[in-house]
Amino acid sequence: MKIAIASDHAAVGLKAELAQFLRDEGHEVNDLGPATEDRVDYPDYGYKLAEAVASGAAEFGVALCGSGIGISIAVNRHPALRCALVGEPLSAALAREHNNANAIAMGARLTGVDMAKACLTAFLSAQFGGGRHTGRVEKLTNPTF
Repeated sequence: MKIAIASDHAAVGLKAELAQFLRDEGHEVNDLGPATEDRVDYPDYGYKLAEAVASGAAEFGVALCGSGIGISIAVNRHPALRCALVGEPLSAALAREHNNANAIAMGARLTGVDMAKACLTAFLSAQFGGGRHTGRVEKLTNPTF
């Protein structure tokens, strides 16, 4: 799979660990930055990640910041993205199965490396279930306010 990964300065270390893990698992990884722990703004990298997935340059996205909250909000600003903030594998799998999430977010200050790897494995292994979930997911892209 082609996977885009991005973070803010707080998650550069976790991003490097997860990017290597994904490569070791046979995935093509596009690291969208940043490359250092110099202070950056998470929305800038969340928007880059969203565009990579929305354009088809990546099948899935991995968004990381200190808590995972800010960057997940930034990614979800794009109407084509469904980014789920997760901290354990069951939520990661359900994000794909029930919500057809195309991006996952985690917090480097809240989620350890091993748990983050388990979340990624669960997320990438799961498939969208369709059925009763299809109409709900369509409403996320085309809301009826």
